[in-house]
Amino acid sequence: MKARIPNQPQGGRNDMMAKLQKMQEDMARVQEEVENTEFTAGAGGDLVTVTLNGKHELVRVKINPEAVDPEDPEMLEDFITIAFNEALRKATETMETRMSEVTGGMNLPGIPGFGF
Repeated sequence: MKARIPNQPQGGRNDMMAKLQKMQEDMARVQEEVENTEFTAGAGGDLVTVTLNGKHELVRVKINPEAVDPEDPEMLEDFITIAFNEALRKATETMETRMSEVTGGMNLPGIPGFGF
């Protein structure tokens, strides 16, 4: 079944299709750019830093030896958790912001960060 856009001259439909195709290409480009970007966050005054890529994959964890207290391993665990969650927030927020720029703020289901 073919979708129809009412009250649109033939040229209008073609223009709309061209715009949608351009938006789709721009979204794919932005997604690739963000996925290849690294997001780093620290905790405990950067005693622990965590780096994720835009695909939310862990790339690197750096732990300053001063963060390792054998008497308080929970503190190190908390630092890692805090840094990871902050890096994840940065990556997610960047993807949503960049996609919103491409889509003009439209809520598009099935696109990372939209329609959930």
